[in-house]
Order: sequence, then structure tokens, then C-alpha cells
Amino acid sequence: MAAPLFLFDFDQTLYAYDFRRRLPALARLTGATQYHLASTWWAGGYEAAAEGGEFETTEEYLAAFAEVTGAALTREQWIEARREAMSPIPGAIRALESAATLGAVSLLSNNPIVFRDCLPDLAPDVAAILGPNDLVSAVLGARKPERRIYTRALGSFGVASAHAMLVDDSAANIAGAVEAGLAGFLFDRDDAARGPVALDAEIRAFAARVAGE
Repeated sequence: MAAPLFLFDFDQTLYAYDFRRRLPALARLTGATQYHLASTWWAGGYEAAAEGGEFETTEEYLAAFAEVTGAALTREQWIEARREAMSPIPGAIRALESAATLGAVSLLSNNPIVFRDCLPDLAPDVAAILGPNDLVSAVLGARKPERRIYTRALGSFGVASAHAMLVDDSAANIAGAVEAGLAGFLFDRDDAARGPVALDAEIRAFAARVAGE
């Protein structure tokens, strides 16, 4: 009997995330201005490059951040700033927990390697459910909605695309997954039709369909 694979996005899916809170925290911790950090690291394309796998370790990421911005940032400071911009979405985390009883679950998030390494500190509840299944774009060398991130994720688990489902708040990411043969659930915690209760129901229905094949 086939078992399903459920791939979950992180930001705005399992945890709410607000960059407008993170940037001031980084400025406070590093002594650099928000404008300087945003215009050098983010507008310069370095965060996107990090998400694509440019830096293979947390140490490389932090060293590059310091070189580009001129502002030293420790792992602990990175965690502190990221935490200030995050808050859990309890219903989505319960759905993740439910999915874990019905098949395999994994993260599939556009994030740099430092995020993956720090996940147990940032979201211990999610990390405990996922175990080692903490895929991020930096590890897979591609970002959603590129087709190859989905095929590489499937390859990591040896699962056919028809047996996998992506849960994500981005319509573009869902479209990319569907084009690659996966099922998709467009999550919106503020919409009853696409919120946690509907998500849990779809997870159970998908697991039943896969089991019936």
C-alpha cells in the first residue's frame, strides 16, 4: 500500500512571518541601519542567492552577511531577529501533526541553510514533528516554484509525484507543484475554505486516495 508524502511550506503556512519586524531587530542587533541592511543584503540579491544554495553552511552565510553589509551577525543574533518576526499558526501545526500519522511529512521552504540549521531553536514544535525531514531550497539548489525543487524533493523520499501534496500559501508555488504532478493545497489561515480545518480534511482525503490506489 502506497503512503503519501506531505510537503509543508513554513512562512505564512506553519508560522506567521513579518519581515517588517525582522529588519528592525537586525538593525538593533548589528548597529546598522534598516536601509543599509535592506539595500545591501536583500536588494543586492544575496538572500535569494542563499536560498538557492550559494552558501553551504551557516558559517559561510554569516561570513558573507558580514562581508556584504559590514555588520557582524552571530548565529544567536540571527535566531533572535528571526524569532521576533515569527509566531505559530496552531491549526496548521496540528494539521502537520495529523499528516505525520498518515504518511511522511517534510518541510519544503524557500530559506537559506542557516534557517534549516536553526529550525529547532526557531520552531521546536515543528522540528519535533518533522525530525530529519527539514528540506529547504538551499539544500536542494532550487527555489519554489521551479520544477526541479519538487522533483528533487520527491527524489529525496523516493515518492511518485502522484503520491505527494504541497501545502503552501503561495499560488505560484502551488501551481509549480501541480505542474510537476503533485497535489496542492493553497493555505490561507484567514479563509475558512482554505484554513486549518479545511487543510486537515484535505490531508485525510488525500491519504485515503493514495491508500486506495
